[in-house]
Amino acid sequence: MQSKIHAGRFFEDFKLHEVIQHATPRTITAGDTALYVALTGARNPLHCSEPLAQALGYPSTPIDDLLAFHIAFGKTVPDVSVNAVANLGYADVRFLQPVYVGDTLTTSSEVIGLKQNSSGKNGVVWVRSTTLNQHQQPVLSWVRWVMIQKKNHEVPAPQTFIPELPEFVAAESLTVPANFKLQNALGVATGGKYWWDDYEVGECMRHPAGLTINESDHTLATHLYQNNARLHFDAHLMKSTPQGKRLVYGGVVISACRALSYEGLENAISILAINGGTHANPSYAGDTIYCLTKVLDKWSLPHPELGALRLRMVGVKNMPPTTLENIKTTQGYHPHVVLDLDYTVLIPRKGN
Repeated sequence: MQSKIHAGRFFEDFKLHEVIQHATPRTITAGDTALYVALTGARNPLHCSEPLAQALGYPSTPIDDLLAFHIAFGKTVPDVSVNAVANLGYADVRFLQPVYVGDTLTTSSEVIGLKQNSSGKNGVVWVRSTTLNQHQQPVLSWVRWVMIQKKNHEVPAPQTFIPELPEFVAAESLTVPANFKLQNALGVATGGKYWWDDYEVGECMRHPAGLTINESDHTLATHLYQNNARLHFDAHLMKSTPQGKRLVYGGVVISACRALSYEGLENAISILAINGGTHANPSYAGDTIYCLTKVLDKWSLPHPELGALRLRMVGVKNMPPTTLENIKTTQGYHPHVVLDLDYTVLIPRKGN
């Protein structure tokens, strides 16, 4: 009899240009946002205070950008990366419009690249994913590439196709809230003294706080995002791997670093894009994450009260960033560097 069990795709199951419609649409609830705050310590007031959000021109409190991304990303896992060796990177991640409590998200992915590795045991798959709300409006789009096991090593390798990806999302492609209106209340709510004009290209902020990822933290996070990749979910399976234990989903580290970077970036109210990212080394339960941020560029935006900062967010485990001398050398990343993320934030140009 044919098995009714869908065990996920292996490398040989992917076909260039095919479109995969992912199952289980997800309606966002207030409980989702409360649990996200509990797991990450995120405290951006735009996502916490409805009166502030409305004063700034939003109809209600938008959910945290990364919560929307992780939930959307989780939709793709059963069809794309449940059999992954590792999620290798992100590019061209665009936050197209805010997501609110009550919105229902659905996601589809197109296979845009394939490359079998020289071992013949696995390969890399590139997909471009798009998430729509209940009005069929796109709210997120992104590219990621994943190393995935082959089930049958005898299947011939597909023709290699590696997609060309932009180095970053250009300023003219960023989506800016049209109805934003700057209020004195923002600086009071964030406690932040620095605005777009106060940042300089090249400056580095070594954020002081650390966050320890407990076993329960990353377990609940992957449950919240419905990210059922085996290397995050299945401790029994992972005992037989060289690591001997589950890996922390890289999105947990991204959210931790975003929360830790609040000091120094208090008025960076939302994320406009993720230009690229690398999970440089694995993280495990018990690791303590620290963060530093470098300003790569700054752009004026069409809205007279808003600007954008392109930032490099570096996550470091089990050592303060003040002691990190080299993020990366010709030999590769420092063994304590777990995240190297290039992203762009929205920040008002000045306080009233």
